[in-house]
Amino acid sequence: MYKKKIKINHHLFYDTSHSPSLVDIVGEEMLGHVTDFCFIANPYYPTTSLLRKLKKKLPVVIKSYPSSNPILAQKDLASVLNVNPEYLVVGNGATELITLLQKHIIESIAIPIPTFGEYIEKLRSLDQAKLFQLPAENDYQLDLKEYAEWINLRELTSALIINPGNPTGQFISVKEMVEFLGKMRHLKLILIDESFIDFSGKEIPSLIQFVESFPNLVIVRSMSKHCGIPGLRLGYCCTSNKDFLKQIRNALPVWNINTLAEYFLTQLKSTDHEYHIGRKKVIDDMGVLYDKLSAIGGLKVYPSGSNFLLIKICHGPTATEIQKQLLEEYGVYVRDCSNKVGLDKFHIRAASQGRQKDKILIRALKKVLGSKTIQ
Repeated sequence: MYKKKIKINHHLFYDTSHSPSLVDIVGEEMLGHVTDFCFIANPYYPTTSLLRKLKKKLPVVIKSYPSSNPILAQKDLASVLNVNPEYLVVGNGATELITLLQKHIIESIAIPIPTFGEYIEKLRSLDQAKLFQLPAENDYQLDLKEYAEWINLRELTSALIINPGNPTGQFISVKEMVEFLGKMRHLKLILIDESFIDFSGKEIPSLIQFVESFPNLVIVRSMSKHCGIPGLRLGYCCTSNKDFLKQIRNALPVWNINTLAEYFLTQLKSTDHEYHIGRKKVIDDMGVLYDKLSAIGGLKVYPSGSNFLLIKICHGPTATEIQKQLLEEYGVYVRDCSNKVGLDKFHIRAASQGRQKDKILIRALKKVLGSKTIQ
């Protein structure tokens, strides 16, 4: 049994679609006693050597303004994406770009649910979107043919696809996505969120190579997830559409990313090899975690193309109760998905934190559920 007594600030979970940070929940003094499986970022990157470089650079960068010329950051990013830097806009996290797209470009949009909360919360009005419920009986997998028909019947001008899904983890192949794009050229905008795509295959199955073929395509990515840097607040969008690019850039404030984040971008090319080693380790770890959790009675673990798993508690406690018990009794923090539109109160989400830490989650869930391994 876990020995440390944790007092949770439950009010932090109210009136939000996001998870409070672990330090807010348990306080700094308890951070070392809790394993955070709500944290959906790459545990293997930045590397130790890169973190040392960032630390060494800190006294200089905090005394310096960021560049007022965004093309410099775009070129650093383009060097590892193999894309035209003019097609990139770097944001203060993907959420900054999502907000600007909702406010300045999107007129009406189809949103599959469950989804990342910002896509609903940053709407100008609820009339701006139509919500497409993903079926639980199909593991929340998005059927693109059905989705296209549904969009066309409602005469919407834009469509959102998160691939792989958040919080579902469901992955759609490049072939299927390109077919969908080909059929939906009449839409003003197709927004593809690829924040977790780097965990979907050893060869990254991204649509970024198709931005010139589809002028209505905008790809958004959060670097918090695949680069493991949520505190630096970096994200980007990629499109060949000059009008979209102009509108987004005009809406951005000067110095929208900080100097330390800019320096981090300059290090991407030199650490690219280590980055890919790390993300491939995450993919391998996820396979092990999926198998181990799927063998626990009382859980339904959904297939995932991401670095996290959506898990349904089939019998007994709610997700809120499970989260509370895991945290207070075992020092394990998972995501309670009860506040996700489109999910019920029996779903949690857990991200791989490396095989040794993942064992902590597996043992804790077995104890909480009082379950034997399924043979």
